[in-house]
Amino acid sequence: MNEQFFEQLIELSKKAASNNEVPVAALIVMNDKIIAKSSNSRINDGNPLNHAEIKCIIQASKTLKDWRLDQCDMYVTLEPCHMCKEIIKECRIKNVYYLSDNKKTINYQTKFNHVNSQLSTFYSSFLTDFFRKLR
Repeated sequence: MNEQFFEQLIELSKKAASNNEVPVAALIVMNDKIIAKSSNSRINDGNPLNHAEIKCIIQASKTLKDWRLDQCDMYVTLEPCHMCKEIIKECRIKNVYYLSDNKKTINYQTKFNHVNSQLSTFYSSFLTDFFRKLR
């Protein structure tokens, strides 16, 4: 863990706040070198996906030309939300270091409904076959 990375995060957070964004910033580091950095821009961009962590992951993936970031660590000002945590896990980032706990709770009302039909059976087989051929 490198204190200088957190100092850079604070500067990025201040910049985001000055643009009326939620002041969250993230860095992705590989071999003690910053390969991506970003701050939230979902308010100004009108895009719910523009969390600092996600934008940082996209940058790092482009830099490394790989979606697997298993040799990388992430530094972030605020503990990632559930969406970002899942994406962080999906791209296999090794460690996440954050300054502040995320105490925000959201009352999700979205319901996910599994549709059981012939197409469900077809798709399950199709997906299984795809990965079998891939490997």
